[in-house]
Amino acid sequence: METVSYERSDSIARICLRGGARGNPLDQATVDALAHSVRRARADQAHVVVLSSAGPAFSFGGDVSAIAAAEDTEQTVEDLAESLHRIVSDLHRMDAIVVSVVRGTAAGAGVPLAAAADLVLAGSSARFVLAYTNIGFSPDGGSSLLTASIGLHRALHLTLLNPVLSAAEALSMGLVTQVHPDEQLDSAAEEVVRLLRAGSRTAQVASKRLLREAATPGAEAALRRETLSVRARAASLDGREGVAAFLAKRAPDFPSSR
Repeated sequence: METVSYERSDSIARICLRGGARGNPLDQATVDALAHSVRRARADQAHVVVLSSAGPAFSFGGDVSAIAAAEDTEQTVEDLAESLHRIVSDLHRMDAIVVSVVRGTAAGAGVPLAAAADLVLAGSSARFVLAYTNIGFSPDGGSSLLTASIGLHRALHLTLLNPVLSAAEALSMGLVTQVHPDEQLDSAAEEVVRLLRAGSRTAQVASKRLLREAATPGAEAALRRETLSVRARAASLDGREGVAAFLAKRAPDFPSSR
């Protein structure tokens, strides 16, 4: 089954997560397909890239069941994190202006994936939760880069306490740029695309480069630190207990907190 689709028309590339029946979990196959689509958009010299999802959720984040089933948990987590980080880096570095369109839940790596866009549009049904520490993991996918958008203490609040943010709350803290009723979200996204297409591409590219470099000058190093940290957490007793508790749908009993 196709988990990611790619379409290009009139210098607009549309990338859609299509594992909606399962909440668009980010397993290695899906992440590889997403990376391929991002590379295609870059090769096609798209002016605008629209990243969206099919189904009721944007993405539940990393596929915890796949991680639990892996023979080598550490390597599996490292490979997945590195693949996600290459996508985030490509979205940041590409000339195209990236617009993400979020409906329903964005959890775990689904949050920084949506936030990797230059413009983040959310439907009123959108909900955002990091949830990494709930399973004894540290955040990856570019989560540490959120400090540039929402500030250190808000990022720590989201990471340590794992609140579920409504679309309105995400807007108020700067995680998203626009919120619309779900039934108007597609038309609002098309209007954003129209405005971008009508503007100066060279000016937009220059602006994106200047602002991103100013906001996250150490992005690549930060992404590598995330990979090393989440790999270590996945191998830890807390990480193993967190994954087991998640799959069993029970509260975790973390060894480090006993």
